[in-house]
Amino acid sequence: MMTGLLLTIYLLVWIVFAVYGLHRLHLIRLFRRRDRSLCPPEPPGEWPTVTVQLPLYNERYVVTRLVAAAAAIDYPRDRLEIQVLDDSTDATRDLARAQVEALRARGIQAVYLRREERAGFKAGALQHGLERARGELLAIFDADFVPPPSILRDLVPYFGDPQVGMVQSRWQHLNQDYSMLAQAQAISLDGHFVIEHAARMSGGRFFNFNGTGGVLRRACVVDAGGWQSDTLTEDLDLSYRAQLRGWKFMFAPHVLCPSELPVEMNAFKAQQHRWVKGSIQVARKVLPRLWRSRAPLGVKVEASFHLTYNVAYVLLFFLALIVYPVVLARYRGASTTYTVADTSLFLLATCSVLFYFGYAQRETRADWKRQLRYLPFVMSLGMGLSVTNTRAVLEALAGHESPFLRTPKFRIERRGDRWKEKRYRSPLNGWAILEIGLGLYIAWTMISLAHAKVYAPLPFFLLYLFGFLYVGVLSLIHAYARR
Repeated sequence: MMTGLLLTIYLLVWIVFAVYGLHRLHLIRLFRRRDRSLCPPEPPGEWPTVTVQLPLYNERYVVTRLVAAAAAIDYPRDRLEIQVLDDSTDATRDLARAQVEALRARGIQAVYLRREERAGFKAGALQHGLERARGELLAIFDADFVPPPSILRDLVPYFGDPQVGMVQSRWQHLNQDYSMLAQAQAISLDGHFVIEHAARMSGGRFFNFNGTGGVLRRACVVDAGGWQSDTLTEDLDLSYRAQLRGWKFMFAPHVLCPSELPVEMNAFKAQQHRWVKGSIQVARKVLPRLWRSRAPLGVKVEASFHLTYNVAYVLLFFLALIVYPVVLARYRGASTTYTVADTSLFLLATCSVLFYFGYAQRETRADWKRQLRYLPFVMSLGMGLSVTNTRAVLEALAGHESPFLRTPKFRIERRGDRWKEKRYRSPLNGWAILEIGLGLYIAWTMISLAHAKVYAPLPFFLLYLFGFLYVGVLSLIHAYARR
């Protein structure tokens, strides 16, 4: 009975993976059907006032770069305001204040805003700035971003349509070639921006502001209820609330905004935990309201896929635990029907993911064929992250509250830049031991299957093996290096 139950659960897990795989193919279909003749809108006759908001929390290594980039934005000076929203508790305060004073001495409208308490984390800082902003538009750039001088002249014209509430640029990566970890992040983010945003916009679905590298209409933020801190992804939350109010969101894929990818494993895991947990929190908060709304059925279905996609990490984690006894039972049973079903679902789930990321690279890079070699690693890394991200999903479903842990930035822009001797450290927790333990369990599983002369599943197990050991061991190595 137990074996039968495991086999049933195993089959259901792969069915879910296959459904999400079909959804990725659907997004590619929407992407291919987009209107390629659309041109950027003409510049307005009169440029609106823009407030550039720079939220900071302990960013000593990048604050100077960020403020300098904001000050270099090419926009009418009498219509540009820069807000430095600083919640820092270290030397960043003095650096940021000095930067603002230098800008004011040059005649640039800049203000330094500091709160007594860091209530609401980034959402609280943005709301604090919103209540004091001069601009009718709000441009937000996190500390790891370097907005190009042309970004406002590229994005602001979209607001000629009074229904447009947000315009998102496409993230570019300053340090994509720094390491395999950075390469994998860049490929994953390219898929999110290039395929998902363009597909959802062209298909009339909801999509999200990514929290930075974009411009929002102040009236849109206020109408949606302002910035709220009851989830860890305030940007995703606001995006859905605003679109439910009828605001139109736009994606400008030709406008690139460079950013710095995290290069330290524990920082990357903390970022992933925040993003995954926040998305499930938003799903709990927004989906019931969305399904009660008059939004088209296609919008409701797409939003459900979008906001619940990270539940797949729980299934990945569970699959790692049960796959050994299930595979043995499948081979001992020698059922042709189950073998065909398993193989078909496996190929649909995995090939759709590889095709999705590969297609995004083809659309963004001239050397896209060279990038294809990283795709197995991208899948393996996702498997390795299943421990951290399963915890994030379960915490969100249980209503467990946790603080907003910002991702440390070290100004890593190219190969050879060093970060290990710099301040700021992401916490190492005991989950790294579980990741390594699961890697050893998968290694034992592979040896046992090879001894039983069951060779076909071994390449799939190899992805799990490398993913768990890479994430777990590198977490320990980077934590030790920081000490």
